[in-house]
Amino acid sequence: MAAIQRKLSNTFKQFFESKKAGGILLIICTVFSLLLANSPLGPAYLDVWHLRAGGLSIEHWVNDALMAIFFLLIGLELERELYNGELSNFRNALLPIFAAVGGICIPALIHFGLNGGTPAQAGIGIPMATDIAFALGALALLGSRVPASLKIFLTALAVMDDLGAIIVIALFYTAELSLAYLLAALAVFGLLVCMNRFLRVMALAPYLLGGAVMWVLMLKSGVHATIAGVLLAFAIPFSAKQDDEESPSHRLEHLLHTPVAFIILPVFALANTGIIIGSDWSRELASANSLGILAGLVIGKPLGITLLSFVAVAIGLCKLPVDLRWRHVFGAGLLGGIGFTMSIFITNLAFAGQAEVINASKTAILLASLTAGLIGFGWLKFFGQPVASDTDMDTMDFDENVAMRTPKLPR
Repeated sequence: MAAIQRKLSNTFKQFFESKKAGGILLIICTVFSLLLANSPLGPAYLDVWHLRAGGLSIEHWVNDALMAIFFLLIGLELERELYNGELSNFRNALLPIFAAVGGICIPALIHFGLNGGTPAQAGIGIPMATDIAFALGALALLGSRVPASLKIFLTALAVMDDLGAIIVIALFYTAELSLAYLLAALAVFGLLVCMNRFLRVMALAPYLLGGAVMWVLMLKSGVHATIAGVLLAFAIPFSAKQDDEESPSHRLEHLLHTPVAFIILPVFALANTGIIIGSDWSRELASANSLGILAGLVIGKPLGITLLSFVAVAIGLCKLPVDLRWRHVFGAGLLGGIGFTMSIFITNLAFAGQAEVINASKTAILLASLTAGLIGFGWLKFFGQPVASDTDMDTMDFDENVAMRTPKLPR
């Protein structure tokens, strides 16, 4: 078999590295928040997030404003994948697309099967999501012990998974809709697209200003304001040339990697994982909603991702990359069960005002994400070794010592 060689852009490598380090920081912030919330300082710590500023609580600013920036980065990453990443080739894109559909639908069906027709049915979107930072962070820790294509596959899968979660949020977790404000927000989006397509405005400032206006209008419309971040991403000019420093989209994505990974997501974790672990925590985990979340993430994710991928390959719609085996796809599915950020985000929308249900749901998310992460990491560590012909590990291994002794592509 010919040697497998994958040459990736510097932007992708920077993105992957930010997820690796960011995932570690997220773990630290989550543990800190849990310990503090269950300490004598717990009530004071939780009250801080409910202090109001500018008409909104601090928690609201974090979940609606800071997370809009996170969604902006997700949109930019998706745009890059569509233009010059794994999703730019339709046939290559089909495998992670089918995997993402399976990873969304099967967990949702599991949750619905346990909660259909009950008030907890609103949580159906919770086990649909994959946390990019944690999933890629776990994969990055494995370094050269997994194939290059697995990291590309999981990245494309996670991005498509988040796109699915964004669509679910926009369609099913919308408060009372104000059509006037929504149309005004879409009008601003249309103006930004015209600035890009017809006027060829390449400065970032007008787009960021328009994005801020769109965010305010979206907030008032009832549609979750973070959707404005995704729309803004697709309005900003993008170059299909890899690592194009002149592209506003490339420059903004590069600027956002660090603050999103090391400020926004850690603050989100601090604001949303202050979970009070009461004496009845085990009883809460036995509720239908919690079981739906646990089973959806730990069982539904790997089942859905592997099953739909297998079906797509079996009927000839797409094929596995030559350096992947089904054990690798199953391992990616296990890591896909790390819900965290997006799952917690959807929990806040699904059960707004129901503190006890939110608390129990978050506990289930944390337990499921920890379980899925540990099992996925262990599976890939023992069963995820690259095939012998995968010699170009330099393309995905960021350890300098390994890179020095790895053959490179001819230029």
